[in-house]
Amino acid sequence: MAVNRVPVLKRCRSLGIEPQQLGYDKKSKRELKRSGRKISEYGQQLREKQKAKFIYGVLEKPFRNYYKKADRMSGMTGDNLMRMLELRLDNVIFRLGFARTRREARQIVDHKHVLVNGKCVNIPSYQCKAGDRIEIREKKKSSPRYRAENGIIAATEGRTVPTWLEADSDKLEGFVKDAPARDAIDVPVNEMLIVELYSK
Repeated sequence: MAVNRVPVLKRCRSLGIEPQQLGYDKKSKRELKRSGRKISEYGQQLREKQKAKFIYGVLEKPFRNYYKKADRMSGMTGDNLMRMLELRLDNVIFRLGFARTRREARQIVDHKHVLVNGKCVNIPSYQCKAGDRIEIREKKKSSPRYRAENGIIAATEGRTVPTWLEADSDKLEGFVKDAPARDAIDVPVNEMLIVELYSK
């Protein structure tokens, strides 16, 4: 399986993303020095695609498949694409506050800590739907990973849960109330540029 090993802060700096968008409370002390050259239209489109891929932890082939599926759906392709990325199980775990970062959420899903509607799901790209009940397995709920003073729940205590989700951090469970509208997705990506890039 391909793994992205690019240092997070370095990649955030090159793409102009705040590390907090990915759940990191670090800040890079170095500023990115850019040449005075103007970025071409293609460069801007490519950069938006790279930002979306990096934020959600998706590689090129699956990302292209998301675009193709979004294009076949009714409605605006860009909105459909962002909605599908947001409804990935690893992202939902991150949004509920059961993981510090999306990378950690992916690991939690991989390690079979997560139940969706009572069934174990270990596929990070699993598409959640409205009405889904997502919880951490009973025998993992008391784990120091979640409950320790410096555990996940303490680290994510101040995080705002999106309106389309409902979270209970005491029981380590949550619900997908509805599919997210575009204005409820606070990701700094211009999806229209991604659509323009793929539709060439």
